[in-house]
Amino acid sequence: MANSKDFVAHVLELVRPAGAASARAMFGGHGIYVDGTIVGIVVDDVVYLKTDERTQARFAAAGGGPFRYATKRGAVQVTSYWQPPEEALESAAAMREWLRLAQDAALRAAARAPARRRTQG
Repeated sequence: MANSKDFVAHVLELVRPAGAASARAMFGGHGIYVDGTIVGIVVDDVVYLKTDERTQARFAAAGGGPFRYATKRGAVQVTSYWQPPEEALESAAAMREWLRLAQDAALRAAARAPARRRTQG
């Protein structure tokens, strides 16, 4: 099942107060970006936000679960993207705390990632 345009637009409205929000189609879903940094994904009209070792327990305690997918070989991969609580989808104010956690996790991940080399053209 694909994402509905209306649902992706709703998610963008929820995250827009945090900065320049955009969505990009990817792997049958959408990446959700704030100020150019991916903070979440939408798959089958379900939102998952970026977590890490510092934030994952908060999402789990709120009842969220991780995004999982099956590889071509049938193994199940568990990602670092977790569902926020349902009430986070009701308003930008309710999403604020969960989005802040996702942004913090995304920025920490970017800081740990090796710098990409640019090719000379």
